[in-house]
Amino acid sequence: MAVTDARSFRLEDGRDVRLAGIEPAFPAETEVAAERQRALTAILAGRDVRLGGEDDTPDRYGRQAAFVWLLPNGTLVQQELLTEGEAIVSADVNDKECAAALLAAEASAREAKRGIWADPAVIKNTESPGDILAGIGRFTLVEGKVLSVRQAGATTYLNFGRNWTRDFAVTIPRRALANLAAAGLEPKALEYKRIRVRGVVEARTGPRIEVVRAGQIELLK
Repeated sequence: MAVTDARSFRLEDGRDVRLAGIEPAFPAETEVAAERQRALTAILAGRDVRLGGEDDTPDRYGRQAAFVWLLPNGTLVQQELLTEGEAIVSADVNDKECAAALLAAEASAREAKRGIWADPAVIKNTESPGDILAGIGRFTLVEGKVLSVRQAGATTYLNFGRNWTRDFAVTIPRRALANLAAAGLEPKALEYKRIRVRGVVEARTGPRIEVVRAGQIELLK
């Protein structure tokens, strides 16, 4: 097989596979991203794999999203990359046990400052909205204290600053509230709490991340 980027590879039968459940921490064109690609190459070199996933429909680039296990020992490639600090957990892992295992692997690498976590800039601070906005369109981790929770129309806002045209905010559409409540996450209860949020940065006046799944929010001590 041939590795094509930091989380994708091509099988001998010509199928292109994208590793589900993880995201790269840097733009694909950076030198750091090339290092992440080498990490995946080292894991897959000369190995047979087993694929699994909820949906084998290719994405717009023709890649099949899948969880990938090395044979014969059954090591999950995504978990291996996360443990080595070579990726971050995405926001779309539906299986709770799988999500918990992936987040635990990410946390162990983060605490040990392995791989990408040796750079403190990987996690953005809500007190620096300009840094967050520089990552527009990219999957990003952001940490900070929720200063207020407000509702406007069909959207709930977790505000991390007092200037809504400049500061970072999390947006939660009405359709996501039941999902969050089922996981024990009530937006109003997050007021004055420190949280970590993961998702794609958007620009709507100030920088925003939309939260539609409970796994996108982690309470911090």
